[in-house]
Amino acid sequence: MLFKLKLMRLGWGGIMDSRHGAVTITFCAFFMQVFVEASSWWSLAMNPLLIPEAYIIGGQPLCSQLAGLSKGQKKLCQLYQDHMQFIGEGAKTGIRECQYQFRNRRWNCSTVDNSSVFGRVMQIGSRETAFTYAISAAGVVNAVSRACREGELSSCGCSRAARPKDLPRDWLWGGCGDNLDYGYRFSKEFVDAREREKTFTKGSMESARLLMNLHNNEAGRRIVSDLAHVSCKCHGVSGSCSLKTCWLQLADFRKVGDALKEKYDSAAAMRLNSRGKLVQVHSKFNSPTSNDLVYIDPSPDYCVENKTTGSLGTQGRLCNKTSEGMDGCALMCCGRGYDQYKTQLVERCHCKFHWCCYVKCKHCSRIVDQFVCK
Repeated sequence: MLFKLKLMRLGWGGIMDSRHGAVTITFCAFFMQVFVEASSWWSLAMNPLLIPEAYIIGGQPLCSQLAGLSKGQKKLCQLYQDHMQFIGEGAKTGIRECQYQFRNRRWNCSTVDNSSVFGRVMQIGSRETAFTYAISAAGVVNAVSRACREGELSSCGCSRAARPKDLPRDWLWGGCGDNLDYGYRFSKEFVDAREREKTFTKGSMESARLLMNLHNNEAGRRIVSDLAHVSCKCHGVSGSCSLKTCWLQLADFRKVGDALKEKYDSAAAMRLNSRGKLVQVHSKFNSPTSNDLVYIDPSPDYCVENKTTGSLGTQGRLCNKTSEGMDGCALMCCGRGYDQYKTQLVERCHCKFHWCCYVKCKHCSRIVDQFVCK
């Protein structure tokens, strides 16, 4: 009855009492199921009901029913309910960038469902897991920092970053920059909360994984911070640029993804020492910095499907017959060979600009060869 009253406050009371009540009950069951099944905060990116109104019904927060959140994350959700939409957007940004960066790899950052998001493969402390933690933490910094600038959040606004010392004296430092400081701090508070709540025996593999996750979360945030830059706009008569106003701006997220992909390629294998701290397996290499990615387990075999490790395999994946890289059929198909198919490709062509102001294109089709791993 209480739930019905809360729905009526949102204007859904008529629906509850109508002949469509069964449909509404089904919707509510689905609504609750989405929350109950979630097992990671990443699932906020997969949630189709990620709207501000979903977190408050009649003044009662639904944060406690988000099974993907840890105890501390639920408390933050209740305190900063308007942030949750942007945490979800940050996670979605991270997932999309991960899928772009690994589109030509055997592991391509596939999502498997709305609950675990990436499946069992994240239970392994591999370099792929390291990248996923870093890129998702970076995504939250990116989304929250920009939401502050756009006035979407009640607890922050434009950046208050100090004026750079090397900025010319006659240039103005102002405008409304991305609030990197707030985004960084909130991402650290929210994303790291799950790990900081855990307590494991010193020297255990669980403690090693905890340290690995925290390190990679921080690496993702630092990459966003390091790539932030000063952006300026000219003012003056007829574009004379006699005056400039400058502000802090985050880099395009593709640059963050590119930088983290390089860190993935050079990620450091780690182990626990006798004092319960992560140290490099190969001591002859330089120790990883706070900006580098680290991992504790070797990557599983991504060639074949394995329900235990969560590998989806590469059967059915498209490959490039002429490439000698990871996207080539020889490597992508793991020596199993490939099948060739003819398919019709439709694309835009003969585009013309019309005054003013739009582009009109025709659609052309052609038959192309596609190669699919056996």
